[in-house]
Amino acid sequence: MSRRVKKPLRPAGDRPKGARPYRGSQAERPPAHRAGGKPTARFPASASRAPKPAPFIPEPAKVVPEPPPLPTKVQTVVVTADENNMRVDRFLEARFPGLSFSHIQRIVRKGELRVNGKRADSKDRLEEGQSVRIPPLKLDAPKVAGSLSEAGAKTLQALKDMILYEDADVMVLNKPAGLAVQGGSGTTRHIDQMLEVMRDAKGQKPRLVHRLDKETAGCLLIAKTRFAATALTGSFRHRSARKIYWALVAGVPKPKQGRISTYLAKDEGEDDTIMRIAAHGDEGASHAVTYYAVVETSAQKLAWVSLKPVTGRTHQLRAHMAHIGHAIVGDPKYFNKENWELPGGLQKRLHLLARRIVIPHPRGGVIDATAPLPPHMLQSWNLLGLEADRFDPIENAPEE
Repeated sequence: MSRRVKKPLRPAGDRPKGARPYRGSQAERPPAHRAGGKPTARFPASASRAPKPAPFIPEPAKVVPEPPPLPTKVQTVVVTADENNMRVDRFLEARFPGLSFSHIQRIVRKGELRVNGKRADSKDRLEEGQSVRIPPLKLDAPKVAGSLSEAGAKTLQALKDMILYEDADVMVLNKPAGLAVQGGSGTTRHIDQMLEVMRDAKGQKPRLVHRLDKETAGCLLIAKTRFAATALTGSFRHRSARKIYWALVAGVPKPKQGRISTYLAKDEGEDDTIMRIAAHGDEGASHAVTYYAVVETSAQKLAWVSLKPVTGRTHQLRAHMAHIGHAIVGDPKYFNKENWELPGGLQKRLHLLARRIVIPHPRGGVIDATAPLPPHMLQSWNLLGLEADRFDPIENAPEE
């Protein structure tokens, strides 16, 4: 039975700074916003007719060689154009997917890795043409099959309970809100550490190929083989991955569909990191582009917004929504609206979900996984009367 969709309320207020409607075809670049222009915008209808990508169909007969083993001697490599502006730790992960996060941090901290002959920090950015001295590398020792402790068995079951999709090369996990992806100061339990219990007989451990913030729930892609890690990391680098996020924000963005384009730079304090809006040319500033679309509203106080990041900067969606005056509800870093009260019954937790990921499979076909609303967001949707099965207009947004 078809559902009749009620016409959403017309939002009030001025268009927020930083957002602009998209009016052209997918091949055109969105025009700059002009003061006094019409606020209404819609993504091109033609995009909604695009066929859904074919799901992955295994091809067992196709044999694809894996990357060469980790180097056992000191070597010097040159940063390529594709690797320009990559962080040192991301560079090592991309070049040597078999390395654990702790091993990368250890060789950098001890100064065994050198960039143009000098010590480097894991967060330093590399430039094309630089020489990187890499020490001998090794995988962590493999675990003996069947030797998991009781705690290890519980961790393995917890990971299995998160699986949205799995095959011989890839897993997509439904990461819970509040569980970190990687270790850090004061973090003892995280996905990267939990994956230790899934090492195979050859000592290969499933590898992270992208990140989610600790408080963001949803789709997290994991490579189970070194071959898959290399291919998937390349897909993210070349922006072949399509990601869709859902968020609950304060107020109703106007226009209801638009494009946010800014430069973002990192401000790092002793205990915290936050992204700020920067100017082109500022030190450490990177271009960031996000498309957004309002799916449904709750009066004029809250809006369910769907987001499609074109780039993948740290805290990009959180910083962009705060920049246009519609911060994500429950965000401890970017929600600073004065005299704003959380509606009764809603939990003060980050309302951001990595809803869907679509990415080419390393062996052909497409991985397409969708995560359900986490418990705290589902509670909010129910309290506000939002219908989670509504059509998502972000499906029509351009890919660039």
